[in-house]
Amino acid sequence: MELWLDAASSPNGVDTPYPADRVLLAAGDAIPAWTDDVLFACEDGRILDTSTKSVGVHVDIGDAEGQEAAKSLVGMVHWLVLTTGDWQMIPLENLVAATQGTGTHLAARIDQNNTARGAAFALQTGVDALLLPPDEPELWAEAQDIAAERLALLSKGVEDAFEEEETALVEVSVIGVEDGGNGDRVCIDLTSILEIGEGLLIGSSSSALALVHGETLESEFVPPRPFRVNAGAVHSYVQMADGSTKYLCELEAGDEVAVCDSSGGIRSATVGRLKIETRPFLIVRFRHSDSGIIGQTFLQQAETVRLVSPNGEMPSVTSISDDSRLLAMVGISARHIGQNVLSHAEER
Repeated sequence: MELWLDAASSPNGVDTPYPADRVLLAAGDAIPAWTDDVLFACEDGRILDTSTKSVGVHVDIGDAEGQEAAKSLVGMVHWLVLTTGDWQMIPLENLVAATQGTGTHLAARIDQNNTARGAAFALQTGVDALLLPPDEPELWAEAQDIAAERLALLSKGVEDAFEEEETALVEVSVIGVEDGGNGDRVCIDLTSILEIGEGLLIGSSSSALALVHGETLESEFVPPRPFRVNAGAVHSYVQMADGSTKYLCELEAGDEVAVCDSSGGIRSATVGRLKIETRPFLIVRFRHSDSGIIGQTFLQQAETVRLVSPNGEMPSVTSISDDSRLLAMVGISARHIGQNVLSHAEER
């Protein structure tokens, strides 16, 4: 993490050396004799290097409009220099999540009214630079200590530990099926037909999503509903077509979900309708032996609700028991508002 000196905000400039990785000047300012690693802030928000090439943009994310403007630039600029308002941490966390893996870096403007530590460790990974004012020696000392902590964590591999996430379907073992009480259940009706073997990835934890089969199988008691997945309780996650997750209660008609088949193939399908009713639940708990990840999903206690086993069968939730084998997607990254982030979270 870099420490930047905000000389652009100093009316008289800064003419003494500072322990800064970069110095941000106002456009037209003379470069101090003690450094040549500078950037220039323009009145129109552009950030320029010494060759006048645009390398970033300054954005005030003090309101939702500013936050969305910053998000729209992700992947288009090398640096986003951010000024926060009364809400500091949530907008920074949202931008940290949005920029991970995109090539866009974040510099957060820090003063005595907001916390350097919060910005540096937002979602564990934090911003890429702190923009600090001159003539604040205590703030600089704190920022240097925080930067050393970040470097120590990086040397231990903490920031890289969550870089890879398992996305393929894996075999998991059922470790318990128990009464889940009554609650609000969501059926997801799609605008396209599901094939036998297809369903949605559903679970109480974003790191452990079970493949819940569509209502495509014939029975003597009810006709099939080949467009429907009886997905479970309103709090559950569902995998979206773009790789993010949503809570079932957040889904809307027109959303694109990820339809998964028993081989792990993914296609996109559109939500046409949601059907929410109070129903009795079973809790299905399962474990992935290789990673040790334990997950659970609340599913309606009904014979038509089925999962998928590694041998290609679609057992009903009412027929599975301890040591039954199912297909699920497991991973180790956390989520922030549905997006993968390179930090750790435990959900039980």
